[in-house]
Amino acid sequence: MAFIDYYKILEVDKKATEAEIKKAYRKMARKHHPDLNPNNKEAERKFKEINEANEVLSHVENRKKYDEYGENWQHAEQYEKAKQQGQYSRGGQQGGYEGGGFSGFGGGGDYSDFFESMFGGRQSGRQGGRSAQFKGQDFNAELHLDLKDVYTTHKRTLTINGKNIRITIPAGVENGQQIKISGMGGEGSSGGPKGDLYITFTVENHTNFKLDKHNLYSTVTLDLYTAISGGEVTADTFDGKAKLTVKPGTQNGTKVKLKGKGFPVYKKEGEFGDLYITYQIQIPINLSEKEKELFMELAKLRTS
Repeated sequence: MAFIDYYKILEVDKKATEAEIKKAYRKMARKHHPDLNPNNKEAERKFKEINEANEVLSHVENRKKYDEYGENWQHAEQYEKAKQQGQYSRGGQQGGYEGGGFSGFGGGGDYSDFFESMFGGRQSGRQGGRSAQFKGQDFNAELHLDLKDVYTTHKRTLTINGKNIRITIPAGVENGQQIKISGMGGEGSSGGPKGDLYITFTVENHTNFKLDKHNLYSTVTLDLYTAISGGEVTADTFDGKAKLTVKPGTQNGTKVKLKGKGFPVYKKEGEFGDLYITYQIQIPINLSEKEKELFMELAKLRTS
């Protein structure tokens, strides 16, 4: 089996940081995504390679195993077990695996030869080889959504390694949150179970609301006259508009709370945070001479 250089696939150095790997993956995944390259088999193949490379290099433990064991990083535990049992030796040292005669990475075979001999691909002189079952490779995908997209529960179809997968995205999914879909990863070997699919959500906020946990925050501009005399204003909420009663003498920076008008709580049907609105009083400009006179009169009344 040919060695797969995941660093080369993502076009990063072996000393690349986690952030550099993530950035490279995002860039290349967008470029080769099947949705942007319909009926392009080469782009589809490249997209699969990119996801596979990211699965390995974006996880500290997986990357460590890959750096040591190459494409057979998922079988690292079996390799270590073989060493502990004296079934494997490096560089012709005493030991070696009985069934395959493999004596180390320099012994003429590649990693695949070693695992083939160890788990049933070859026959021992005294007994038949045994076959080990391995779970398939886990896949990782990143889904970019807008904050408006996750205000309500909805379904979406994703293309993962050339397969269309329809998933339900619950309301209130948070930025960076990851969900697992069992059995949607790679095929297992020797009858082993399929791997899983891990989807990480990147939620971007392009609204005028600030989100903090489940609460929303926004500002409403009040004209000076409404702030002084009181009245009504209309404010935007995330799913519509609401009328607010402004008390006479409202000060700049005054906050009001609209209970239950915030963001939905993940997997808690009907539960929402609150919406906090801050009043921002707008001072009138370009006053007429008459208006200036009236304000002067008011000032005199306040100081008399």
